[in-house]
Amino acid sequence: MSRLEAKKPSICRSDPLTGERARASLAALKGLVTSCYGPAGRLKQLHNGRGGSVVTTSQSAALLAGLPVSHPVLKVLTAAVRNHVACFSDGGLFTAILCCNLVENVQRLGLAPTTVIKLNKHLLSLCTSYLKSEGCACRIPVDFSSTQILLSLVRSILTSKPACMLIAKEVDHISTLILRAFLLTIPENAQEHIILGKSIIVPLKGQRVIDSAVLPGILIEVSGVQLMKILPIKKSDSFKVALFCVSLSGDLSDTGEGTLLVSYGVSLENAALDQLFNLGKQLVSDHVDLVLCQKVIHPSLKQFLRTHHVIAVDRIGVSLMEPLSKVTGTWPIGSLGSISPSSYGSVKDLCIAKFGCKHFFHLIPNKTTICSLLLCNRNDTAWDELKLTCQTALHALQLTIKDPYVLLGGGCTETHLVAYIRHKTRNEPESILRDERCSQTELQLITEAFCSALESLAGSLEHDGGEILTDSKYGHFWSVQANLPSAVNWPDLPSRCGCGLYSSQEELSWSFLRSARHPFPPQTCLSREATGSADTLTLDCFTAKLSGLQVAVETANLILDLSCVIEDTN
Repeated sequence: MSRLEAKKPSICRSDPLTGERARASLAALKGLVTSCYGPAGRLKQLHNGRGGSVVTTSQSAALLAGLPVSHPVLKVLTAAVRNHVACFSDGGLFTAILCCNLVENVQRLGLAPTTVIKLNKHLLSLCTSYLKSEGCACRIPVDFSSTQILLSLVRSILTSKPACMLIAKEVDHISTLILRAFLLTIPENAQEHIILGKSIIVPLKGQRVIDSAVLPGILIEVSGVQLMKILPIKKSDSFKVALFCVSLSGDLSDTGEGTLLVSYGVSLENAALDQLFNLGKQLVSDHVDLVLCQKVIHPSLKQFLRTHHVIAVDRIGVSLMEPLSKVTGTWPIGSLGSISPSSYGSVKDLCIAKFGCKHFFHLIPNKTTICSLLLCNRNDTAWDELKLTCQTALHALQLTIKDPYVLLGGGCTETHLVAYIRHKTRNEPESILRDERCSQTELQLITEAFCSALESLAGSLEHDGGEILTDSKYGHFWSVQANLPSAVNWPDLPSRCGCGLYSSQEELSWSFLRSARHPFPPQTCLSREATGSADTLTLDCFTAKLSGLQVAVETANLILDLSCVIEDTN
């Protein structure tokens, strides 16, 4: 005991944002996430000093999961972003960059945190109220009778992740598959409250992306050895299925600290085998065609079932148990005792499928909302990134059912919001000053800090030194290449805005992003003609982006309100 070090007292640090370490840490995180943002974002490689796999990614989910942070302020920020991504899958980089921008911009003002927080909340409510309103010029309603907008949403998510290593033809193919997989999860007779099914992503690495496919039902991978031992599958109207979540290996269950009493001369192994054979006899007498087990089936039981023309597949794994339960219409059997007839399920058909060098059992259901997305890519790194991106796209489509809208992407929503907020606060400041009890100067300073944070976020999409412009009619984002000659005619440079909705052929005037200009009212209400070219638009998930905006502002307010941090150094 004499060698034990005495416990150190906790350290209390006041004003955690004022130190140089806090500023440097926040700037480093901002630089990291900003460099990953958008289709031209730079990739990051994550690895540790003790070896292991190397992750190449630009996605916030993978980036923040493998990024150790020590500063308390960064822990708050990254925890908020990770929680947002866990709930909505998309918009993690958007949330992180906006939060960093807000904290940095407000720090330079030197205003009281209470005033900043109040006005930030008010500006956030202006944004959310406008984005939810019918007059919003950034929001497009989703028509589920057409696939144009949904395909554009999926394509926008795929193209924003360069580590997937997809060419244009592959992006179109995967986008179509994701949308088809999503539609297969919607019940045919959907009522007011829709319960969606599930899309299972099945890995097939080392194959061409174009070989990816979507199949209704479930694919269960089996080895070539297993396949050789299975008899030719008989054809019938349906296949009766028994699904087990308990081990059928004959092992004794762990008794923990208890004692197992065994009579003299009794063999536990033989008793366990007898119980398994009794179970097998019942399965045969109940005319079961297919036995699926989450864990291991004893070789003797497998042989017994095989001789009675029953197909047995084990080592299914826990991840497939819930989908198999839905496909077969039964609950997994959790005991080795007598089985109730109601415990069995069925599938419409069972066949063997081969994709690449892998063999699968393909269970085709009678009527279900489960499908398998067979996902191919060239190598492990690209496949891992593509899988994560497909999950994000599927989740975005699911969120679109609840809120059937999408937002314009490519930076246009951010720059349009900036124009709207500046005009609103400049022309209608009386109600804000009265409600929030602040001065005109404070309102202008914080509004500019808020708008500058959104503009910097939009500007993060440009990674190659190009110039960023905004137009004075719609307030959209326009990008032109860098190092242009001075004699060039600026209006002739940008062809389409960031989201692809408007063309430079219109009579528009531009100004540099973040340049001093008089506030103007951006045109509201999208015309039907403008959204007719939805297949060429860059779109964002409405629910995920709205939540990301709220999380970014609320987290920035929380960080700005921190007065002290208590750290345990033991």
